[in-house]
Amino acid sequence: MQTERQGIIVWLYNLKHAKSLRRFGNVHYISKKMKYAVVYMNQPDVEAAMDKLSSLAFVKKVEPSYKPFVRTEYENSKPDKAKEYDYKIGI
Repeated sequence: MQTERQGIIVWLYNLKHAKSLRRFGNVHYISKKMKYAVVYMNQPDVEAAMDKLSSLAFVKKVEPSYKPFVRTEYENSKPDKAKEYDYKIGI
């Protein structure tokens, strides 16, 4: 059984405290230029962690990632006939 994971984007005032985000989940990425970090955690823990993170002094803003909720299966996606012909020719 695979646990559902979700990312949280944490906007920071200063990157000095970015290491302390490890206690909330797996720190996947830290942007030095834009001063944000992406933290992955189990989906049931997201709401509680967002409340705790937003109360910290070095955190500017906390946003959830909507990737788990976006559908990736498309309906009625038919390939274009012109492209299909080009692929057969080898263009």
